[in-house]
Amino acid sequence: MRLEVDLDLCQGHAVCQDEAPDLFDVPKNGQVRILRADPAADLDAARAAVRYCPTRALSLVDDSPTD
Repeated sequence: MRLEVDLDLCQGHAVCQDEAPDLFDVPKNGQVRILRADPAADLDAARAAVRYCPTRALSLVDDSPTD
């Protein structure tokens, strides 16, 4: 799994930072910065950040190999 952000959609609401402060940083009047693209240690928090993003700018991508 990895986190991705669509910066065209991000409006800097910082909900992601509230949900997962170890994974996201949103500077004042700025857009989200992903601090760690691999959310394995904080997967529940990453899922909450994706779920509650008001503009749907965040996504979790399953990049595991398929058989």
